[in-house]
Amino acid sequence: MGRGGQKPKDKRGPERTCLVCRQTYPKQRLIRFVLDPTGHVVPDILFKLPGRGVYVSAQRSFLEEAMRRNLFAREFRQPARVFEGLVDTVESALIRQVTQLMSLARKSGDAVAGFENVKVWLTQGQSKALFQASDSSLQGKLKLGILNNQVVIDTLSARELGGIFGRDRVVHASLGTGQLSERIMEEVVRLKGVRCGIGTL
Repeated sequence: MGRGGQKPKDKRGPERTCLVCRQTYPKQRLIRFVLDPTGHVVPDILFKLPGRGVYVSAQRSFLEEAMRRNLFAREFRQPARVFEGLVDTVESALIRQVTQLMSLARKSGDAVAGFENVKVWLTQGQSKALFQASDSSLQGKLKLGILNNQVVIDTLSARELGGIFGRDRVVHASLGTGQLSERIMEEVVRLKGVRCGIGTL
């Protein structure tokens, strides 16, 4: 308790309740949905679309359950049409969000790619997170993974990482500690939950 018996202010920011598990989480760990003018459920990845929103934890199983049981209609208190590929739409939107933010980090000099560049950042303590392509070999991953105990992210493919750096494929990349780093990590957690079913790093 804080001064005067008041609850200390939560540093995590606004919280919302997941319509599937009914647990409360920081908003950034959830996916917001709204109804479009035709009554279809659409994801609001950036939390900016107008209208009443409902929230689902960024976990594939929860999203699939919300679709299967049509929990959106209950929460919106009106008919809600759900596209069959809604979960895939959410995943694609999160991939775009992560890659766009990483591209901005790259342009500001806060993200690098390539074995040697990443190795330098790791050994000099400049790296907040090590990105390794999900479809790269275990042997390739271990070359850099043993250098540091930091967070390792293997949610994006080599082609997806390559798109960030203007290459066909990238196996190793590193994110620095600049202004975008926390935002990128939040989005990576959401993407991992939807793509891999594990919403943690």
